[in-house]
Amino acid sequence: MSVVLHNCTVVDGRLAPVEDAAVRVIGERIAAVGPRDRVLAEAEADGAVTRVDLGGAWLTPGLVNMHTHLSLTLPGTAGDRLKRMGPHELALYMADGARRTLHCGVTTVRCVAEKDHADFALRRSIEAGRAPGPRIFTAGLALVCTGGHGHEGSDTLECDGADGFRRGVRQQIRAGADLIKVMISGGIAGEHEAIDTRQLHPDELAAVLQTAHDWGRRVTAHAGPAPVIAEAVELGLDCVEHGYQLTAELAARMAERGTALVPTLLVTRCKEFFDELGVPDWMQRRSLGAGDRHLQSFAYAVEAGVEVLLGSDMPPFWPFEGTNATVRELEHMSAVIGPRRALYAGTLGPVRWLRAERDLGTVEAGKLADLIAMDADPTADTAAFRGVRWVMKGGAVVRDDRCGVRA
Repeated sequence: MSVVLHNCTVVDGRLAPVEDAAVRVIGERIAAVGPRDRVLAEAEADGAVTRVDLGGAWLTPGLVNMHTHLSLTLPGTAGDRLKRMGPHELALYMADGARRTLHCGVTTVRCVAEKDHADFALRRSIEAGRAPGPRIFTAGLALVCTGGHGHEGSDTLECDGADGFRRGVRQQIRAGADLIKVMISGGIAGEHEAIDTRQLHPDELAAVLQTAHDWGRRVTAHAGPAPVIAEAVELGLDCVEHGYQLTAELAARMAERGTALVPTLLVTRCKEFFDELGVPDWMQRRSLGAGDRHLQSFAYAVEAGVEVLLGSDMPPFWPFEGTNATVRELEHMSAVIGPRRALYAGTLGPVRWLRAERDLGTVEAGKLADLIAMDADPTADTAAFRGVRWVMKGGAVVRDDRCGVRA
């Protein structure tokens, strides 16, 4: 039996909207997309059909959040509570976050440092159907130098010297990592460092990149200052996280070299979130004080043609400024790149970086049926994603607000 979604407009990061459309789903994959009458007729000719009327909704691929921490621990009272969790409580906490992430329309995440390799256990549970959640691509533990950014937590691995970093890469790959994350500068959350503190020597970073690339893994780097990022780009870095202090010249070089940017604009404009978590004043001042320069860096990247991709850093599902963190991040991006490019930055762009475009990122035959529906046009206004009311992952409906379904 097949399912036909109809009474909808289909849009993704490639084509103009297809009005009065239908999408046929067989099992976990899309079998056909096109005009409603044609798709319905073909489906009915093949046998029994279940029709799902989407009530005039706009149907898009599920969102992809490329900077996710389901075990995020920031300085402050909320972070202290999380640090006190044992491994079993942590696993349940992360599973709850994964469920909430999926329900807000994020059907794929890229985890870029999770505690104690719990992300691998969570991924296995989701894939086995024991827990609801998005598709997980993960870096495992982020690699840091001794005393480097994030060294205090169990979501990082301290390494030193080229051999030490090679070993760190191989350990994450052995655990099942899809990519590698490395901290090459200081950041907002480290009291003992500055955003522009250099933390790896060139031979250490070269060792990370060469080893990961030899194993077919891409590398993304937590990085703020232009000089450090420039060295990494020349060595073959695949992606920059944050990029607080880019220059026009560096952005142009990133575009030439194919280095993507996940700007995480929320992290320098989220006082409400910091207050909720009890984040200390020193971190709030550093973060919020970097906001204007951060936004200018993003503008440089956009002007240069850098591939910019959606990533919130805040937990994807977190209620924030009238929506969730993922959508709010995409709105900030859209204010610079426009809603059509924002749709691409939140769907097909990330999927291509993840090398998963055979299965994800568009609404077309052969792809996995990871779909979301909303009542407004996201190509006209990114705020349409605030109205996500229906979510399908792998052909199964996991949220339908009209029926009260939250699987």
